[in-house]
Amino acid sequence: MSDVEPIWWTTAQVADRVSPARARRLIREALVEGFDPAGDPARTTTPAGSGHLLLMPSTLAEWTGVKVASVAPGNPDRDLPRIQAIYVLMDTATLTAQALLEGSVLTSLRTPAVSAVSADALAPADASHMVVFGTGPQAVGHVRAFTEIRDLSRVTVVGLGPEKVRAVLEGLSGLGPELVAGTADAVAEADVVVCATSAATPLFDGSLVRDGACVVAMGSHELDRRELDAGLMGRSLVVVEDVATALREAGDVVLALEDGTLTVDDLVPMRDVVTGAVTRRDDAPNVFKGVGMSWQDLAVARGVVDLDA
Repeated sequence: MSDVEPIWWTTAQVADRVSPARARRLIREALVEGFDPAGDPARTTTPAGSGHLLLMPSTLAEWTGVKVASVAPGNPDRDLPRIQAIYVLMDTATLTAQALLEGSVLTSLRTPAVSAVSADALAPADASHMVVFGTGPQAVGHVRAFTEIRDLSRVTVVGLGPEKVRAVLEGLSGLGPELVAGTADAVAEADVVVCATSAATPLFDGSLVRDGACVVAMGSHELDRRELDAGLMGRSLVVVEDVATALREAGDVVLALEDGTLTVDDLVPMRDVVTGAVTRRDDAPNVFKGVGMSWQDLAVARGVVDLDA
């Protein structure tokens, strides 16, 4: 038996060690330093109990890890989270568990960090108006992350219930930009649009989005759901974390391919825009579609135990 006793890191401890700004830096540095997401293992799903498990393994240099997430659709009726997760962090040399981390906080940190890293390369440098669809934690996290990469003067929140929208606006008060409730047609005046919902059908008319604007969609990783319409996808520079992963999990991409407005050759890996191999377009919208990948959790997890990372 190993004499190593893995350290347990709580939600609060993980958040204390890795700020949103540091999460962005950890994600960006993984790509700039040469990691290619195309080599990341695919997320696997297996039935378990009243739902299923998601297994997300990855290796970044001297660190290896796996997130085990459980999805139990009936949990909200039991006052429990629908999705729960734990992360096992190991050293690559011996595959000995060095730390156990609460996994949901990693998702909360890395998802807006990935979006912000991509948007930093895709959004106009002078972007001032952001429209966000959604009223959950990811919508809030994306607003906070994007105010750190652009000098936003206005944030418009679009949600299904006025009470939920009001709660988001109150929760973000004091952040800096003017915070307002709005409707879907606000995208016509937006420099940045973020979609953080569970919607199965497009949230707005994509023809309203201006050339040069940046649109981020991260609401799902299911092939039959999309937040963006095929018309917008077809006239945009479309950036994905990894092409093969997008073809497996990104409904916004796959449904646009089926509709004939997009081709596989149109898809640009996130790594290329982060490293500058591909640059944003001023004559078309710039779309980033994310589904979440294993390496992103690991990039943040290693930052928890290694403050020099």
